[in-house]
Amino acid sequence: MRRLLVGILAVLAAHTSALAEESGYGHYAPGLAATLIDVPPTTPGFYGYVNAVSYEGDINQPVRVLYPGVVVSSLDADLSVATIGGFYTFDQRIANAFFSVGVLVPFYDMKVNGKIDTPFGQIKLSDKASGIGDIMLVPAMLGWKSGNVSFGVSLPVYLPTGAYDPLTLANIGKNYLTVDPTLSISYSNPTNGFNASAFLGVTLNTQNTATQYQSGSLLHLEASAQQLFPVGPGFVGVGAEGFYLQQITDDSGSGALLGGFRGSTVGLGPVLSYAVKTEKVSGTIEAKWLPEFETENRMKGNFFWLKGVIHF
Repeated sequence: MRRLLVGILAVLAAHTSALAEESGYGHYAPGLAATLIDVPPTTPGFYGYVNAVSYEGDINQPVRVLYPGVVVSSLDADLSVATIGGFYTFDQRIANAFFSVGVLVPFYDMKVNGKIDTPFGQIKLSDKASGIGDIMLVPAMLGWKSGNVSFGVSLPVYLPTGAYDPLTLANIGKNYLTVDPTLSISYSNPTNGFNASAFLGVTLNTQNTATQYQSGSLLHLEASAQQLFPVGPGFVGVGAEGFYLQQITDDSGSGALLGGFRGSTVGLGPVLSYAVKTEKVSGTIEAKWLPEFETENRMKGNFFWLKGVIHF
């Protein structure tokens, strides 16, 4: 029955003409990495990682979300993701850099609503899903440190491990692999408590074999600045973070029926953190609100992040 319904909807929506990337979003979440908590480690040991993000957004223009060729005229999503994982930084250096490997496992809870315009009126769709999403593997992460300045190179790989059904509106998996090589630079002054970081990456996507749709590559830039203040046994950080994401190649493949229009988004918001360090253990927690205020051909909404890292 689902396949019959989707086939009928595809016929009814066949004359819709617009441009947008598949589903209006990809693996990389804008603002994911931007502060000192995300900088490649330069101290050996194990790093436990916890990350929670809540996102509410919508897109009020046609976007393809179902196979074969079903296009919604608007879409809104309510998404919560809790990610756990860890990194290990080795004592041995490579090119004088600290070498780390890691893995992050996301747990999704999402609800998606959409509307389809047809010659007979508007049809509303709603769907929800939960479970383990696409796992992020980091087979290589390099970190250099010189005085108050750190440099980093990392290679996150998003694996298509989450459940995916081309006939379902809410999918916790994307059904394609993404590689996201990223460069970073950071500055941290222990004397006056000021720190700043910047990250630059490019997401490269493989084709979704279920829909024959290949989302274009994205360039993303994130930056932050914080001032630390001594409070109790640790330091409170107060600052801001901004991000810019731009699609730099067209969507392609036989499934890209709507063309290759390129999406973009810009966001800016406050960041609060608290860091504590002892002889054996150090840890940092971070909270940030990042509203998107200039978005094109993508979901537009608000990101609420809560991160935690502990180093043994």
